[in-house]
Amino acid sequence: MYKTRIISFTGLIATVALTLAACGKSDSNSINNENAKLVSKFPQAVPAKKTRQGGTVKYAVETDTPFTGIFSDELSTTSIDGAVAAPGEEALFDTDNNFKITDKGPAILKINRTAKTITITIKEGVKWSDGKQVNAKDIEYPYEILANKKTKSQRYSSQFEEIIGMKEYHEGKANTISGIEMPDGDNGRTVIIHFKALKPGMLYSGNGYFWESAAPYHYLKNIAFDKLQSADEIRKKPLFFGPFQVQKIVRGEAVTWVPNKYYWRGKPKLDKITAQVISPNSTSEAIKNQKFDVAQVINSQWNQVKDTKGVNFVAQIPLLYNYLGFKVGKWDNNQGKNVMNSQAKMNNKSLRQAMAFAMNIGSVDQQYTAGLSFPIPTLIPQQFGDYFNKNSQKYDYNLKKANTLLDKAGYKKRGKWRVQPNGKPLTIHLLAKTGSSVQEPTIQNYLQQWQKIGLNVKLVSGRLTEFNSFSDKIQNDDPEVDVFIAGWSLASEPSPASLYGESSPMNYTRFVTSENNKLLNQIDSEKSFNHEYRVQKIHEWQNYMNSQAYVVPMDNSYILTAVNQKLTGYSTKPVDNSNGHQLWGKVGFSK
Repeated sequence: MYKTRIISFTGLIATVALTLAACGKSDSNSINNENAKLVSKFPQAVPAKKTRQGGTVKYAVETDTPFTGIFSDELSTTSIDGAVAAPGEEALFDTDNNFKITDKGPAILKINRTAKTITITIKEGVKWSDGKQVNAKDIEYPYEILANKKTKSQRYSSQFEEIIGMKEYHEGKANTISGIEMPDGDNGRTVIIHFKALKPGMLYSGNGYFWESAAPYHYLKNIAFDKLQSADEIRKKPLFFGPFQVQKIVRGEAVTWVPNKYYWRGKPKLDKITAQVISPNSTSEAIKNQKFDVAQVINSQWNQVKDTKGVNFVAQIPLLYNYLGFKVGKWDNNQGKNVMNSQAKMNNKSLRQAMAFAMNIGSVDQQYTAGLSFPIPTLIPQQFGDYFNKNSQKYDYNLKKANTLLDKAGYKKRGKWRVQPNGKPLTIHLLAKTGSSVQEPTIQNYLQQWQKIGLNVKLVSGRLTEFNSFSDKIQNDDPEVDVFIAGWSLASEPSPASLYGESSPMNYTRFVTSENNKLLNQIDSEKSFNHEYRVQKIHEWQNYMNSQAYVVPMDNSYILTAVNQKLTGYSTKPVDNSNGHQLWGKVGFSK
């Protein structure tokens, strides 16, 4: 279940953009179409077999930069940290395969529309890896971490302000969150959360209005909020109530996990799991040589690994997309909201649209990702069913249209480059992160495309930026950054408010408009308990976002995972996942 949105570390790793040569294009397209057909038939889970006790699994975390190792859902923002933490992670709720919350997980959810409350009850026997029962305070405490400005959590958004007293606590006007009640005290197992209004997505995981993780209050309570993110209890010796606990951390490189003997679902099958960082450039060789039991395939390397023996391939189209974002403002920490700058360099719709039309995403994906990546038309993926607006305006490759837009908007050419409408020189700085060996030519391709329409676009600092620095520059509004290419791993409920709301720190472009605020409010209003109304408003939002082009959708890809043929229980289905990651307690070696 995808609890909330996080910066995706896949980004453009799977996208290749070399010189688009005509030679052999039809042959390669035919092969790629066959690849896509083959992959579309792969299952979401490995075959079920009888499982034996014991064994060690090593799985690959593919990144060319060390992981930050923030083992806290409230403070972490990257899917790299999420992947590393997966063996210990477990959300409060299980879901079905449509992401609807069920009663099968660690906690039970009850919604009372009349009282405007939700009640969360932790099951008896759900224990932290130090043996202490998860209690009511452990459910309430994350809201304090999220809302207290001293933690600098990126996960706080205006959606949480539907909880009574949350805004007052966030602004420092109250010492407690009045709308969170623990009827049996801190050590009870029940929490009642009082809302100003209930929302239509609350039956589903990832809705953004209540948190789906717990935090061990007894373990963290003596750490000041401004010290929490760097504390050893978060970085070196974290507690989990999932199937595994940390045995050893090699900072930025690997984490070794052993079973949590207090795990509420029973003893895990495996004796040990190691999450190990590997460069994307080395992934194909590692898969072919079976150095890992579980490793995600880099799509551009699919042809190199597809004939590997001894593995099962599982496939999914994830709730994920890559996008082009335009910086048009800053985050104001004092006001707790995004503030748009009407005079920002990129705050011209024609300029943004022209850059979008100049990108040859379809050609790049088709020819150089083994047919496994594909352009997407909107910021609501097709997996969301009728919420997806297939008729929304999209940015198909069109250099003529891009040039016309710039000409009409006053971006005249002076020599090779266009100038701003006021006649001043125009240089646009792009932030793009490092990745596999194909990332550099990918980005260079897009720079060349923009240069074809007379835009002088350069990389920030003249080179690709490693992921941790990339995230820091985006989150802290580095003034050098005009445009950036990033990716989102999405929540499993389609509301876009936590990503693009005025009070969302994760709205990294910092655009704020009254129309966007209105549409986001309508999408999550009481009226939206009417499904048709909500579909209509989410369609309108997609049209609006595409027309304004503050955030331009780029592409998505099949995610392929190579799994040791001897493993059973590995699955990408929502019912078998927690926080968007495999529930490792279900995995074992076959007999």
